[in-house]
Amino acid sequence: MKVVGVGCGPGMLTAEAANTIQAASIIYGSARAIALAQDAIPPGCEVHEIADYRSLRSLPPHAVVLSTGDPMLAGLGYLPGEVVPGISSLQVALARLKVPLTKVAVVSAHGKDHVRAVTETREEVLAGRVVFLIADPAFSVGALAAALPPETRLAVCEDLGYPEERIAVGTGALPPAARGDLFVVVAGEF
Repeated sequence: MKVVGVGCGPGMLTAEAANTIQAASIIYGSARAIALAQDAIPPGCEVHEIADYRSLRSLPPHAVVLSTGDPMLAGLGYLPGEVVPGISSLQVALARLKVPLTKVAVVSAHGKDHVRAVTETREEVLAGRVVFLIADPAFSVGALAAALPPETRLAVCEDLGYPEERIAVGTGALPPAARGDLFVVVAGEF
């Protein structure tokens, strides 16, 4: 099996990922991942929208599984087989904000305990690191802001790579708000 990162938005498919997809005979992915890879999917290829993520470990060895962003950043990189990296929301957000990757700690709140994610973020910010937080639709930017020193910079990065991309910057005292479900948060001194 190959797990292929299709990037976090349109036009972010790497050449290696496109080549792997073009050689596939059977592909599995979310609707969003399939849409991002559509131009590389060869005619006659079997394409299946993933209905049950628990069953992915039992796919045939020649299957290609599409993962949005990069499979190793809260993606499907845990599956067996080769991983083909993709352009992640982390890379795009930090490039847009001009934050060096070497200054960043990653915290995931996506489908995880949000209170713990806020605590981890606070600890990392107080230690002088910039935090890249992977949110989910239920994550509260306001709760995060309330846990941070008021001068802490916060950026809500939404729909990265899409035409409607939006990056709103504020502080712990005046936090930016997320407008949609597809967002990440950058917190710290940047």
